[in-house]
Order: sequence, then C-alpha cells, then structure tokens
Amino acid sequence: MIIAGIDEAGKGPVIGPMCIGGVKIDESKAHILKVLGVADSKKLTPKKREQLAAQIKKHADGFFVLEISPSQIDELRKIMTMNEIMVVCFAKVLEQLKPDIVYADAADVKAERFAENLRRQYAKTSPDHAKKIEIVSMHQADATYPVVSAASIIAKVRRDELIEELKKEWGMDFGSGYPSDQKTKDFLLKWGEEHHGEFPAIVRQSWKTVENIREELNRREELNIKEELNIKEELNIKEELDKAGKK
Repeated sequence: MIIAGIDEAGKGPVIGPMCIGGVKIDESKAHILKVLGVADSKKLTPKKREQLAAQIKKHADGFFVLEISPSQIDELRKIMTMNEIMVVCFAKVLEQLKPDIVYADAADVKAERFAENLRRQYAKTSPDHAKKIEIVSMHQADATYPVVSAASIIAKVRRDELIEELKKEWGMDFGSGYPSDQKTKDFLLKWGEEHHGEFPAIVRQSWKTVENIREELNRREELNIKEELNIKEELNIKEELDKAGKK
C-alpha cells in the first residue's frame, strides 16, 4: 500500500513563492522516515533540512513540489480565499502522487471539511481514484505522520532555495519574507518609499502588510504636504509683515 503526505511551506510570507510538497512511500518501508529523524521542518536547521531532504528523496517512491508565485497567489485571491487556494494546490500535488492513502496537513479550521473539499477538487481530474483514495486531514499532521513531515521538509528546502535565488537576482537581502521579520518590513518600507508605493513581482500585492505600508506612505505624504503648506503660509505671513513694516 502506498501512503503519501502533503504539506506547505510559505503560506504566510509577503515575499516569495509558496511551495506545496508531496512525498509517497510504500507503507512497508515508511518506518525509514522515522529512523531518519524527520520532524516539523520549522524545528530543524536549514542544513539539517537539506540533509534530510536528500535522504527522503532517496528512499521515497515519489515526490513532487508545486511552486506558486506571488503573482499567481494574487490572481487566485481575487476569486478564492486562501483556504480554497490550498485545496486546489494540494489536489494538484495529489494528482502527481496518486497514493492509496494521503495524510494532509489541514489548511482549514475544520480538518474534516478540508478533507472533503480536497476530495471534491481531486475528483475533477481523477474521478475514479477520488472514490477509492483514503484522505486523512488533521492539524499539525507533520507532528503525527512522518510522511507529512517529509513533505514539509522538501517543501521548505525548495522554498529556501527559491528565496536565495531571488536575493541574488535582486541583489538585496530582504530577510525571510515573513511579515514579522523586521528585515522584511524594513525592505518593504524602503522600497515603497523609493517607488511611490509600488512593489516588485516578488511581493504578494494582496497581503495586508503591503496595504498597511501603502497607507503609512500615504499618511506620511499627507503630513509632508501639510507641512509644506504650513511653511508656505508662514513665509507669506512673514512677507506681508515685512511689507507692512517698510511702509
């Protein structure tokens, strides 16, 4: 029996792509993943993740990483919620793996609903297999199922690679890309100031972080305009007083 795990990396960042990783392996050798020491990718160092990713790919019966760019995310968000986007993306990964059982990290407050939506989406392209496959969805599935941890690791490693490529391409260090990262916030604010509220293609334009920065820049601009007007008014008053004094 073939089992698979699916998990994401980069759902929350304001900069860079989102990666959905999938790993499948015969259940008879799934214990190898536990022996390797796979765990939640966020708890591992980058070097350890890279080492594990290589071992996972070596022992797995198949793996796949779906990459979704910032512009693709922005376009999809015009017609879908983020949870709906996750369902579509997980289904695309599932199409590549076609296991007997899939364990998916739930991207919905209701794990059962996520499983139902995933099956419904998967049935659009693989109707026959969608009837047979067992879909198990739960929160923090990577803490329970090593095969999901494995998927999380290969997704995280790929996203890290893409982030480093973007930094080299743009010649700047914007941090991790997460809204909570001060280096990321500083980069966005500086870029926004220099480009009048416009941001490059590596940024998710639909993120609240970007909206907040634009509002802050507009507020600053309004203050600057008011300050300039006040200065002009003061100068005009001074000129009038000077003229009156000369008479």
